[in-house]
Amino acid sequence: MRTKDIEDVIATPHCAGLQIVDKQVGNWNRTQGADLTTNWLTSGVEFDAIIANNDEMAIGAIQALKSAGRAMDSVVVAGIDATPDGLAAMAAGDLDVTVFQNATKQGAVALQTALALARGETVPGNIWVPFEPVTPENIHDYQ
Repeated sequence: MRTKDIEDVIATPHCAGLQIVDKQVGNWNRTQGADLTTNWLTSGVEFDAIIANNDEMAIGAIQALKSAGRAMDSVVVAGIDATPDGLAAMAAGDLDVTVFQNATKQGAVALQTALALARGETVPGNIWVPFEPVTPENIHDYQ
């Protein structure tokens, strides 16, 4: 679902001109994120951004970029989850953006929904708790 959401955003007019040049599975793993990025770098794939479906894969990409001598200001790296390691990478100036999933709010909404169902109330089929973008400008709110 995360990949589909990213593809949907890139297809919007706000992202006109952006192109997905490759898409691979990194299995939520830092090492696999590094390996994929190393493969792109050594095979000559031209890119200026990496969007990973979690912070672990984004950190692996950062490690590979740094190992290859790629300037971090020449590529945007994005992750998802706003993990402690992801926030540390952002504080170090390496991770450009991540997304926080508010587990506390998700739990509260799930409990409210369960209670509503127990009372016989009708609830929506999908209840979304919006992701929260985390950037260097608001990182202090998530550390």
